[in-house]
Amino acid sequence: MESNRTYKYYDLLMAAFVAVLLCSNLIGVHKVSHINLPFYGEYIYGAGVLFFPISYLFGDILTEVYGYKRSRKVIWAGFGALIFASLMAFVVSSLPAAKTMSVEQQSAVNLIFGQTPRIVAASLLAFWIGEFVNSFVLAKLKLFSSGRFLWIRTIGSTIMGEIADSLVFYPVAFFGTWSNEQLISVMIGNYIIKVLWEVIATPFTYLIVGFLKRAEHEDYYDRDTDFNPFSLET
Repeated sequence: MESNRTYKYYDLLMAAFVAVLLCSNLIGVHKVSHINLPFYGEYIYGAGVLFFPISYLFGDILTEVYGYKRSRKVIWAGFGALIFASLMAFVVSSLPAAKTMSVEQQSAVNLIFGQTPRIVAASLLAFWIGEFVNSFVLAKLKLFSSGRFLWIRTIGSTIMGEIADSLVFYPVAFFGTWSNEQLISVMIGNYIIKVLWEVIATPFTYLIVGFLKRAEHEDYYDRDTDFNPFSLET
């Protein structure tokens, strides 16, 4: 792939990836919902888990069509956006409230946007590791399978990426503040939801990947790729 080559939809996918990432981390993070499951009863989950896996869907599509190197740039763009959003949330929630704001309003702002440094660090680290594991595994599976069986690549990479994400985020964010039973239960439950989301989305992944490969005239194989996550070379 030539470094100066341009694509019709790459920048749009990058913007969509960053938007989904920011929204899932800012809007859904404090909402806890539940569903009654047969033979199980009430299942409690964080609402953000319903939308965060979309970022993995974008990561799969980007790596499959454009290759690991261009996916790497998108991951770094999302990482930078998360850092800025976290910094902005900290500043906004730390500023003194004007007299026109009631105590309840200020408390609501702090509740929505205020996060402990521990949770912020856990989110950033888990995202970075999980997304790079996802992209790396998919690129390697594509080489191993010679481009066949896309569903194995998308689901397999998500399984590994979400394992890395979950094993980093929940212990770093909540170990010592949650009981070990609660931490393990939530970690496993949310992990299952994320992987099932990828399985359900597989037909849509096939459609989007097929469209992009035809529109971009690209189906990249990472045969000579430097998989160093800290490089931004394309």
